[in-house]
Amino acid sequence: MPLDHRLSAEHEELRRTVEEFAHDVVAPKIGDFYERHEFPYEIVREMGRMGLFGLPFPEEYGGMGGDYLALGLVLEELARVDSSVAITLEAGVSLGAMPLHLFGTEEQKRQWLPRMCSGEILGAFGLTEPECGSDASGTRTTARLDEATDEWVINGSKCFITNSGTDITGLVTVTAVTGRTEDGKPRISSIIVPSGTPGFTVAAPYSKVGWNASDTRELSFSDVRVPAANLLGTEGRGYAQFLRILDEGRVAISALATGLAQGCVDESLRYAKERRAFGRPIGANQAIQFKLADMEMKSHTARLAWRDAASRLVSGEPFKKEAALAKLYSSTVAVDNAREATQIHGGYGFMNEYPVARMWRDSKILEIGEGTSEVQRMLIARELGLPNH
Repeated sequence: MPLDHRLSAEHEELRRTVEEFAHDVVAPKIGDFYERHEFPYEIVREMGRMGLFGLPFPEEYGGMGGDYLALGLVLEELARVDSSVAITLEAGVSLGAMPLHLFGTEEQKRQWLPRMCSGEILGAFGLTEPECGSDASGTRTTARLDEATDEWVINGSKCFITNSGTDITGLVTVTAVTGRTEDGKPRISSIIVPSGTPGFTVAAPYSKVGWNASDTRELSFSDVRVPAANLLGTEGRGYAQFLRILDEGRVAISALATGLAQGCVDESLRYAKERRAFGRPIGANQAIQFKLADMEMKSHTARLAWRDAASRLVSGEPFKKEAALAKLYSSTVAVDNAREATQIHGGYGFMNEYPVARMWRDSKILEIGEGTSEVQRMLIARELGLPNH
């Protein structure tokens, strides 16, 4: 029998519901939020009411009982219209709530997950530092256990942290060096820091090239004290935890990148049919037709790649290589399609009132966040069995 790659009835219903939400609710409003560099609380609240933040989590914690394929479908449909909203959801689920679900104690899960699944609060994960990005093993933030008070004392800083400074941010899980191994290597652990904890400072939002309606901040920790019970999982396993989180997150980012790439096709196709030059629609020109055909080909192939990785993830199969392949290809395609969409739109593509201008600005970060394209190539090479340098 041939392989049936089509969506189940439930997944297709979810996709259509979010497609309608993206076009009817997000599209008419997000441009103004983007121009003002303002976080879209109203839209995020609606996403929470729809259960989107709880999609891949068990119902016992307020989730929808879905999976990463469902999350990817939602991210793709949102990103076809706007990436700021999509990355807010992706970070809230993959980086904010998923670490608690995978590694948290039962008490931690019951304390935080229901409110995160409902969208009442957002979570963030503090991994990247000013001098430590792709090489997370170079973490300089420290946490020492004060045995007299049974508290972790955290010092250091983090940068480029999504969802870390909104009015509804409830916690940031921070990676920190909590000791050294016998051979001197750092033991990195993950620790939950609730928003508003004394000594925990959230900087003003970054001035970014894109994703202007999402929240991204620098964080600093000065003798921040949290209970010892806020340790996430086992002490010294923070680095391993985040390798797992990043593998899964790459599937989600790939779905988001595919959505942006497809959105470029959507907008360019609409424009090519309406815009006239030399007495006919520009879509009648073979040069435009070939551009659109190539853009559609790339979007379609990116979709196959992320869905393959997601299917392997949800079925419990190894998926590290497929996630890296999907992330690398889809992010490249997003940049390619955004560039071509801007070209098809001509001068209008340079105007912020047109969605493709946002898409062009938003696309580049997809080749950087959740592991750069160079890191993806390293991972793929390693999975192919090639020797390390």
